[in-house]
Amino acid sequence: MHPRLRRLSTALEGVDGEQVQRWGRFLGEHLPCGRRLFACGNGGSAAEAQHLTAELTGRFRTERTPLSAICLHADTSSLTAIANDYGYREVFARQLRAHARPGDVLVCLSTSGASENVVAAAVTAGELGLRTWAMAGAEPSALQAACEETLAVPSPDTATVQEVHLSLIHLMCEEVDAVCAVPAAPRQRRPAREGAA
Repeated sequence: MHPRLRRLSTALEGVDGEQVQRWGRFLGEHLPCGRRLFACGNGGSAAEAQHLTAELTGRFRTERTPLSAICLHADTSSLTAIANDYGYREVFARQLRAHARPGDVLVCLSTSGASENVVAAAVTAGELGLRTWAMAGAEPSALQAACEETLAVPSPDTATVQEVHLSLIHLMCEEVDAVCAVPAAPRQRRPAREGAA
């Protein structure tokens, strides 16, 4: 096995899959009732945050109602305006103050757990009454301290942590689908054509 794949396999074996499944079930139960999910990260973690929100507003595998999921870096006009006027540390936190309500959920993705703007978002979310979940690397961090729950990936390799985060996002979305899937309509028999024997 290639060393990269071995590192990935080892890291996957060390994560708490039941925790992310529980997160997915919570989202599946509460997002259809009007709660929203917000997600944030930088760089590769930003891409994964956007991947998560896309799966929820669209669909992962099965048909279901679209769910409210907002990626906080995706509105580039707001992002750059806030960064210009208030500094990059505030780009996510200020958007939460505008859009988030008690009972919503914030998912923070960071391999280091030290990104100031992500930590500021977690702190602000806690002040606003949101649930705060972190997907991070192995080392204790400011992000873990700021969030109610953390899913830590036991690897020192940034790329491996990101790869595991994506796998966990897919697992979370599977659980959302399991809770929210629209039952398949029963198949109806076609009426016989006139003159058919």
